[in-house]
Amino acid sequence: MENREKIKERLIYYKGEIKRDMSNLIKWLFLAVITGCIAGAASTLFSYALKAVTGCRKAHEWMFFLLPVMGLIIVFLYDKFGRQDRGTNQVLSTVRSQDSIPFFSAPLIFISTALTHLAGGSAGREGAAIQLGGSISNQLGKWFHLDEEDRHVIVMCGMSAAFSALFGTPMAAAIFALEVISVGVMYYTALMPCMIASLVASGFAAGMGVTPEVFHVEDIPALTVETGIKMGLIALGCAVVSIIFCMVLNTVSVLYGKWFKNPYVRIVAGSCIVIALTLLLGTDKYMGSGAELIEKAVENGEAAPLDFMWKLILTALTMKAGFRGGEIVPSFCIGATFGCVLGNLLGLSPSICAACGMTAVFCGVTNCPITSILIAFEMFGFRGVPFYLISVSISYAASGYYGLYKEQTIVYSKYKAKYVNKRTRV
Repeated sequence: MENREKIKERLIYYKGEIKRDMSNLIKWLFLAVITGCIAGAASTLFSYALKAVTGCRKAHEWMFFLLPVMGLIIVFLYDKFGRQDRGTNQVLSTVRSQDSIPFFSAPLIFISTALTHLAGGSAGREGAAIQLGGSISNQLGKWFHLDEEDRHVIVMCGMSAAFSALFGTPMAAAIFALEVISVGVMYYTALMPCMIASLVASGFAAGMGVTPEVFHVEDIPALTVETGIKMGLIALGCAVVSIIFCMVLNTVSVLYGKWFKNPYVRIVAGSCIVIALTLLLGTDKYMGSGAELIEKAVENGEAAPLDFMWKLILTALTMKAGFRGGEIVPSFCIGATFGCVLGNLLGLSPSICAACGMTAVFCGVTNCPITSILIAFEMFGFRGVPFYLISVSISYAASGYYGLYKEQTIVYSKYKAKYVNKRTRV
């Protein structure tokens, strides 16, 4: 009788465990699909909006001179409706229970990023997508009355879904949300929901005609001691460039704050500097995110020696003046053009060097090596795997504790099995 009672108790216990696990699985499958659909739809609309305003700007080149006007509208909108908005940093802070993303962040970032691209500001779109997805999913969490821990997970789902819909890289998007918040620790609780939301959003966007970002890498050499050493040198150079990018962004922000304390004056002054520098350079290729420069570097192996530097400077001047968008796609552009130039100098295929440079600089500024490797796989294929692994791993190790996001935490040291728990340097 005693053994029978123990067996009965154990069966009841296992039944409760299975019921809990299955209900949790069903709950997150449902929430992930809903989040993927809604965030995917918003990001699809966002993608079409950016494509439309970019096309309009290219058709009417004079719109570049409206950059100060667009800047004033952006500052006004945030002054009236988004005083507490801190961009992507606020999304990362929300996952750690230190903040909450207001729902109005979604329309604000949508409109302000579109205005930035309409006038040709040097900015990306992924930061806007992360905020868009985070804001929408945080609101969904409130509507579904999720507790605090579950709301963190659904915010990460929204980040993954928006990133995936915009770039068509579901693997990288899912892991990015898990990896970017705390370097050295991944939120595996969110792995399944983020992956499902990412796949659903990517499929939704593809079904609506949003083309995934894919590039054809040419002339991939065999991995030898010589090619491996050359790629290692390029990776070290990319790590240095990623540190410089973060330092320039911070320096420009400090100088703007020192010289132009009023945000309206700051964005007009920044706009005038960007316009003047662009006119001096005599080209519009640094406007927008730099996607055309990336394509030229990766697929044709062509980049001017100073493309990476001018893109870096103009992005810092644009973003820190108060315009909205993101620094990740510009970092892709900086890395691709820098890698392409070094590849030509070292006698290594400039195409593979551009691809590796792109992912290496991204890794250096985000401290996300796994995401960087997955981006390389999804955007460039698997033929250059050894070179992607070399470039990303060396860039991660050599880029120090710098990063784009001041709310990102380095939990474990990059150099020792040691708990450090420090914020990134920006």
